[in-house]
Order: sequence, then structure tokens, then C-alpha cells
Amino acid sequence: MMRLILFLLLIAVPILGCWTFVRAEELGAWFPGNFSTYGPDIDALFSLIMWPIAITFVGTEVVLAWFCLRYSAKRTDKSVYTHGNHKLEMIWTAVPALVLLGIAFSQMETFGKIKFQKNFPKGEYSIEKPIAEVWASQFDWRMRYPGKDGTLGNVDDLENSFEFAVPADTDVVFLLRSRDVIHSFFVPEFRLKQDALPGHTIPVWFNAKLRPEDEQRGESTFDLVCAELCGWGHYKMAGRVRVMRKDKYQAWLSDLEKDWFTNGKESAQ
Repeated sequence: MMRLILFLLLIAVPILGCWTFVRAEELGAWFPGNFSTYGPDIDALFSLIMWPIAITFVGTEVVLAWFCLRYSAKRTDKSVYTHGNHKLEMIWTAVPALVLLGIAFSQMETFGKIKFQKNFPKGEYSIEKPIAEVWASQFDWRMRYPGKDGTLGNVDDLENSFEFAVPADTDVVFLLRSRDVIHSFFVPEFRLKQDALPGHTIPVWFNAKLRPEDEQRGESTFDLVCAELCGWGHYKMAGRVRVMRKDKYQAWLSDLEKDWFTNGKESAQ
């Protein structure tokens, strides 16, 4: 009886796992919406990795359950000793190796497009002319935008905390830096995650889209979180990315400039 119960419990694991994946989107436990141009490529890589893992998971669980049922009964015959099967060992070594090689070569184009600096956009914003610097520190995000001269590092630079504003449908390049420890810039809806390393300047790019329900309003907001444990206040290191139509973005930038150089006095009046 106990053998049968154990068998049923072990079989329930892959069944529940598969049911969870099939119903995940319906239950709201799947990925958030995708609102960047390279997001579909990232999701495709996830699916590519998920399928061999899922097949291996189900196969090993079924074999484990069968072995527990088949060989857990009391036996009176003598044990049979073996030194292994070289052919079988070669197979189960070669098959995962080939799968890993396939995944490695499949992701190279997508990884190169997103991470290799030679493939970064060279339009309105580029590595040489980024839209902003994003500084991570315990436990906040600070954004620095170039002023009227269009160059970072001058006295006319503009700063903003916790809110990173960008124009929609535009290739945006920014420079990511850390003031203290390792942080991680993570926007789930963009499929974008990049560590910020102390002493390093890391260029990052994305092209964000508005949510369909926000098209008329011309602005969407997405969560920005730190995905690297960075200290006791890690849990509160949250911000947002505001994606706006280009005209709204320019108006927002003008308001930021006015507030920055008047210290908010004119706005208060």
C-alpha cells in the first residue's frame, strides 16, 4: 500500500508541474506583458530552454516513480553487481552536451544584438550620445540627463530620482553606473536586466512601446526594480520607467529643466 501511495505522489509531481505551465497564463502566473522590441526574442529563448528541461523533468520523474514501485518490494534473490554501461554513459553525456551546444549557438544572435556594443543603435541616442546616466546606489535610482548642450557631465545637466522617462518607439541608449555595490537594473516588461558594477560604466539600450490601453493618453509606466541583493534596504529600491510619446517627453524634459534651475520656486507659484 505504501509503495502505491509513494508512486502516486511521485507521478503527481510532473502532472501538477505540466498543469501549472499549461494554465500559468490563465492563472496570471506567467510573464508580464511584453513592451520592448527585443522582448519576443528573449521569450523565444526562454521557450527554447524550457522545452528540453520540461521533457527531462517529466522523463526523470516518471522513471523515478516506476523504479520506486517496481523495485521497492521485498526480494529474496541475490543482488546483481555491475560496473556500469559505458555505451549508456556516453549517450547520457552526449545528448545533454548536444542540447547545450544547440542552446548556446541559438542565443548568440539575440545576445549579440542586445549586449554587443558594436550592434548598439546609432540614431538619435547612442553610446557616444546617451539619453541619460542611470546611477544605482543603496537604495535608490538617480537619473542624469544632458542639458541644452546635449552632453553629459556639464553644469547644465538635469537630475531626477526614481523615475526614468524615455520617448516611446525610440532606440534609447543610457549609461548604467553604481556608486557603491553591485545592483541590477531590471524592467520585466522590457525583458531587460543588466547588473550595475562599481567602477564600471555599462551602456544599455532598449526600445519601449506603450501599452495598447495607454495609446490615447500617450504614456505608460513600468516598474523598475533592483534584481541584485544589495543590502538591508534592497526591498525598497524600486522606481519606474515612464514611456511617453515624443511630444510629451519633450514637455516633461522642459518641465524638469524649469524645476531644476528654479529650484521649484516658479512651479510653486
